[in-house]
Amino acid sequence: MTDAVRPDIGSIEAVEAGLVAANYICNRQTATAIYLAQHLRKPVLVEGPAGVGKTELARATAQYLGLPLIRMQCYEGLDESKALYEWKYGKQLLYTQILKDTYGASLRGVETIGEALEKIGEFDDVFFSEQFLEARPLLAALRQEHGAVLLVDEIDKSDQEFEAFLLEILSDYQVTIPEIGTISTTVPPLVVLTSNDSRDLGDALKRRCLHLHIGYPDAKLEERIIDVRVPGVEDRLRAQLVAFVQKMRTFELKKLPSVSETIDWARALVLLHVTELDGDAIRDTLNILLKYESDIESMKRHVSSILTAVN
Repeated sequence: MTDAVRPDIGSIEAVEAGLVAANYICNRQTATAIYLAQHLRKPVLVEGPAGVGKTELARATAQYLGLPLIRMQCYEGLDESKALYEWKYGKQLLYTQILKDTYGASLRGVETIGEALEKIGEFDDVFFSEQFLEARPLLAALRQEHGAVLLVDEIDKSDQEFEAFLLEILSDYQVTIPEIGTISTTVPPLVVLTSNDSRDLGDALKRRCLHLHIGYPDAKLEERIIDVRVPGVEDRLRAQLVAFVQKMRTFELKKLPSVSETIDWARALVLLHVTELDGDAIRDTLNILLKYESDIESMKRHVSSILTAVN
């Protein structure tokens, strides 16, 4: 593997500024993880509850670096053929049909079985060649000439066998295809793995990665996020809605409202021309923040007290 240089990240402050330019507001810990991942060439394992910006971090990083984002969505049963490569069977089948018409012509004048096998073997070499190879996300990321951001989304939903296979790929940033040979990357991708903690990941994978936990932001950071993502929100309303969501997260709910729900709620309030939070506006839009009916009914009883507390 040649020691090609990725797009430069000069400092942690530059990463923060670059992510802000890509509409992603983060704390210094997150910017540090991306800085180190770039320079140490190590994957980043990003854990935390759904909706806090794990996937969005990969998107913003790719935008900041000017690199393609290649995403692989993990699920139970994901295997090598779906993640790395597979052969274009339809094209191979068409090629087989064409060969039927050319075998006869190519074998004219052949006198021995050895010569015939050698002639047929020439077709086999073409049959398993680059033109019939379908690159899946892992191979596509390795083959990007100038690098890429590879997002392995929800790695915790894959099987342990796939986790071990992925670890092997990320160790050397190369893969061997028996019919073609070893394919090495020129510029290793910046790899972001996300996990919602639905299962424990193996120690070997965790050792290979830098660890980053993204939790629910504090009020100050969440206000900055809303300011960037929903610029039409007035200052007072932005402070009120963030304070309300922050207070909701202290209750026992099936699913706490995440940052993505806060953003959606802010957009909805702007669309409804709400300039200041009141009980009716909150009750009418609780279904944007909460995803379970039991949570909605429970929170309706606390709207007035929370609203009094945040005003």
